[in-house]
Amino acid sequence: MVKRLIPWLAIGATALTVHTAWNLRRLRRPQPPIDDVTETVAVLIPARDEEQSIGATIESVRKQQGVAHLEIHVLDDGSHDATAIIAKSIADKDSRVHVLEEADVAPPPGWLGKNYACARLSDAVDANVLVFLDADVRLEPMAIASLVHELRSGDLDLVAPYPRQEASGLLERLVQPLLVWSWATTVPLRVAETRQWASMSVANGQLLVFDASAYRMIGGHASVRDDVIEDVALMRRIREAGLRAVTVDGSELATCRMYESSTDLIDGYTKSAWRAFGGPVGSVMVNSLLIGLYVVPALAVVFGRDSTRAWGVLGYGAGVTGRLLVARHTGERELPDSLAHPASIVAFVVINKLSWWRHLTGTAQWKGRSV
Repeated sequence: MVKRLIPWLAIGATALTVHTAWNLRRLRRPQPPIDDVTETVAVLIPARDEEQSIGATIESVRKQQGVAHLEIHVLDDGSHDATAIIAKSIADKDSRVHVLEEADVAPPPGWLGKNYACARLSDAVDANVLVFLDADVRLEPMAIASLVHELRSGDLDLVAPYPRQEASGLLERLVQPLLVWSWATTVPLRVAETRQWASMSVANGQLLVFDASAYRMIGGHASVRDDVIEDVALMRRIREAGLRAVTVDGSELATCRMYESSTDLIDGYTKSAWRAFGGPVGSVMVNSLLIGLYVVPALAVVFGRDSTRAWGVLGYGAGVTGRLLVARHTGERELPDSLAHPASIVAFVVINKLSWWRHLTGTAQWKGRSV
């Protein structure tokens, strides 16, 4: 009975993926706005030890089209490399670029580093639209104009686009696609958007576009100062305040390679993965469900016989189909990566367990700071 239930649950999850893919708002590169954005738009970039990427990120913002009044603010958060030097060299030739340097000191009690950096950036500007941008994101030339038009035409307070995730190494290719797949398989996006349910918030802190007054109304990053998943927390705050926020496909507007190595990927995910499912009980339940739905069927294909193998093929096929669908809609690599979906699940479960271990032992860190 159980072996027959597993593939049907996997098929149900894939059906939800179809629903999400069908209803996901898409902003396409070939459709520039007709009129320039005339409001003041401030792009806020927190950066710490980002010398390999900060130059290209700033340049991609400088090349934005269709925005009449654009400001670019970079906060060098105590970097130990040439991040500040690179940013200031660009600022010297473009008056729109401003660099704020901070000493390498721990954030105040109760604050996490990135949240504090974003708060300081927002306090330093006076603009109509605030665009929070990670230092490893590259924007297409019409990205900001398209996102601001989406913000205003939809009478929204927050637009949360998901950039296309670039992955190179083996562990990246296993784990990074789960960033989008995870919510595409669990959140009924149309319902969440129509009802504006805070509990179904989906956001990616790599790129967030706020109406400035709405951002300040909810208390900005200060309201989520100690939250390791601050992007989702900010969307929840927006919706809890009766304001409107949406998730959009930003794969044709922005790209991001989050981690340059397997070590960085593990450190990056373990600092926050423990928080993803509400607590240790939730983590055990979700991890067990993931293993049951997507790993057990693959094992049944290899080791099972007759009907067991047949049900395994059905479950494995459902998981791969969901991954393929998400990859196709977000511009990520489809094959052969989707075929390794069970291995992706195993990698994530191991990282989630390691995240809990580091959290409980106080050894989680990111860029040299304890989390």
